[in-house]
Amino acid sequence: MAKIVKKSGEQKAAEADVEDFKEDLGPFVVAAEKTRMAMVFTDAKEPENPIIFANDAFLSLTGYPRDEVLGQGFNFLLAHAADAEGLAQIKAEFEGGSSSPSEVLYRRKDGTEFWAAIMVNPVRDEENNIVQYFSSFVDLTKHKDEQVKSRMLIEELNHRVKNTLATVQSIVWQALRSTSDPKAIRQAIESRLLALSRSHDLLTREHWKSAGLHDVISDALQPFGVTTSHSNRIVIRGGNIRFPPKVALALGISFNELATNAAKYGALSNVAGSVLVEWKTITASEGKRIILHWTETDGPPVSPPRHYGFGSTMIERGLALELDGKIDLDYKSGGVVCTMNFPAPRGDDNE
Repeated sequence: MAKIVKKSGEQKAAEADVEDFKEDLGPFVVAAEKTRMAMVFTDAKEPENPIIFANDAFLSLTGYPRDEVLGQGFNFLLAHAADAEGLAQIKAEFEGGSSSPSEVLYRRKDGTEFWAAIMVNPVRDEENNIVQYFSSFVDLTKHKDEQVKSRMLIEELNHRVKNTLATVQSIVWQALRSTSDPKAIRQAIESRLLALSRSHDLLTREHWKSAGLHDVISDALQPFGVTTSHSNRIVIRGGNIRFPPKVALALGISFNELATNAAKYGALSNVAGSVLVEWKTITASEGKRIILHWTETDGPPVSPPRHYGFGSTMIERGLALELDGKIDLDYKSGGVVCTMNFPAPRGDDNE
């Protein structure tokens, strides 16, 4: 909190000069008293430019009563007395060397800080001598807060873009490695980018805070007939446990891979097969965990793949890493079964 000093007789006399000043520029001073912009007059004849007039807006902005403001040096409100940059800016304002309003960090009486743009103009007598300074303050706190929020949003956006580009790079690289057929490459890339896009849309609707597991899976399986002809063949059971964006994106792409494989070779490639996705929360020695099963039945006979493609690698390695859990892909003859065992998100009460 700023240190309050006693006023000298000279300073009190300077305050009295404001009354004389009112006679010369009466309408201006009255306007300064009533305006919503914070304003002060200082005595140019005294060191440190002590304040000899402060309007109600200034008192409201700083939280000080008038008797604790009058007589104080102009810099008594500085948030940090040793703020070299702020002091230099204020000095430039008084010397007329500032080409634009200076932005200075101040402190209110209650200890809270605020930014203000200050503009200082000299008041001259008939002999053109500077006798007072007239200063105005524009509260920039909201503007500064918005700048901070904007920087945070930009940083978050950059982070998301980098993660998305890394995912896209991986998708393209794996597609190029798996086949030399241009049509197959295009289909592989497009389907996975669309899956990524659907997860982004879901997170956008949720303001990128989190996404429910049921919603993530439903969105991922939507192209495979969750709401159309296959709706009775794809069953999703479980609470809408919420996950952070990074995990939700990984889950969305993983379930798209499982569904794509089922549509090509598994339970969704014929007219009789079906898929059951269900999960529950259990309490283990290491804490709450989610056990999720993807189970395909009544599809064509299944055999383990000769080599692991992008989907299998991404699910068993990439998803396991993102979830900090264990992923098991079992190519049973009756249908693929994928079991996921991973920690429940903190604060989750779903069973």
